[in-house]
Amino acid sequence: MPTHRIQFLRRRGLDENKGYSLTFLSKETGVKRKDLQEVYDRGAGAWKTNIKSVRMKGTFKKNVNAPRKKKLPKEMWAKARVYAFLNKLDRIKDRKQSRMNQDCDIARKYYTFHGEAKKFKCV
Repeated sequence: MPTHRIQFLRRRGLDENKGYSLTFLSKETGVKRKDLQEVYDRGAGAWKTNIKSVRMKGTFKKNVNAPRKKKLPKEMWAKARVYAFLNKLDRIKDRKQSRMNQDCDIARKYYTFHGEAKKFKCV
């Protein structure tokens, strides 16, 4: 299964071999840069506080008890959270998904349907 990044880039017709800044992603999606920065910072914080959930370099296995140097770097982990967030927002907008497992408070700012805030299931 493709990563959230790959799914997002394909949906938007963007080059998968290129890196994209938070500023570019903000302009592309309409999500404020400060909100993307908040998602990024939360991802970096999760890397620091819950290292066991961070995937291994190369194999991408999760829940492996290994030293930090064998895990994905903090910046990659944080950017992955941004792509997951944006991918899920797109899927919610298209009504293909109805839940967010993190950053629901930020997601609720962006989508309203029929004048009412979209109800997200936070799990």
